[in-house]
Amino acid sequence: MLRKLLLWGSENDFFSDHVARLGFVRRAVRRFMPGETSAEAIEEVVRLSVSRIRSVLALLGENVTEADEADDVTRHYEAVLKEIGARDLDAEISVKPTQLGIDIGEDVVAANLERILSTAKEHGHFVWIDMEGSDYVDRTLDLYRAARSRHTDTGVCLQAYLYRTAEDLAALLPINPSVRLVKGAYAESTKVAFPRKRDVDQNYLQLAQTLLDEIGSGGVRAAFATHDGALIRRIQEEAAQRGMTPGDVEFQMLYGIGTTSQEKLAAQGHEVRVHISYGIAWFPWYMRRLAERPANLWFVMRKMISR
Repeated sequence: MLRKLLLWGSENDFFSDHVARLGFVRRAVRRFMPGETSAEAIEEVVRLSVSRIRSVLALLGENVTEADEADDVTRHYEAVLKEIGARDLDAEISVKPTQLGIDIGEDVVAANLERILSTAKEHGHFVWIDMEGSDYVDRTLDLYRAARSRHTDTGVCLQAYLYRTAEDLAALLPINPSVRLVKGAYAESTKVAFPRKRDVDQNYLQLAQTLLDEIGSGGVRAAFATHDGALIRRIQEEAAQRGMTPGDVEFQMLYGIGTTSQEKLAAQGHEVRVHISYGIAWFPWYMRRLAERPANLWFVMRKMISR
């Protein structure tokens, strides 16, 4: 029930306009993001690299409806790619199709993504295409397939809570995809998504097993994006059974969550990337982070009490 309430709040305009202005909320969100500017995010890329932890940068915002705004987002990512390239930083970026104008038109989002991918290629960086609500899955996968045919250094996010994801993964395997596997963080109907956590976890593990088999044959790059300690251990066990080393298995986590786990996995030899989000449009994203792990709500409550 709490998860549903938080997801409802992430889509509520009143909450976004009013609750996001509260000082204790703004202080609490700093646990999950270093700031609102790319400069602040890039400084965290530098700091994390000391612990052998790499990064993925993402500008917050979604559902752009004006071509000029989508162009601004595209220009921003081009500038970020040039900056991390100039500083020789090991950072990737993650973009949302709705940021780049998919709601405006397929030609708009395709053109903006091509600009970003071309800049990334020029500076030697990787680009992830994020997955949003279930209504966008087909269009996002089509966008990824088209991009992958021209740019191999690009990947797509798949969500384990959707019933369809096993079939989507199977359909992608022939093109040797790069896949970031997440549980999923949007409010979805039980018609399209598993309602129970244990079923999502089971599906995640089954998808991870498929990806591990493909990694072993050199077919895909897979990034297991989860903070679930039990799942991480199972993935490590499955990898070991396949004769894989820690360096063959990549984990991705969110900034500010599970820092000790991130450092431990990196010390074990795993590639670890931290997803660093930034920007002014943080409220919907923040509410979804709380919904992913409602225990984080206690952190917010402590901030409110200590005002």
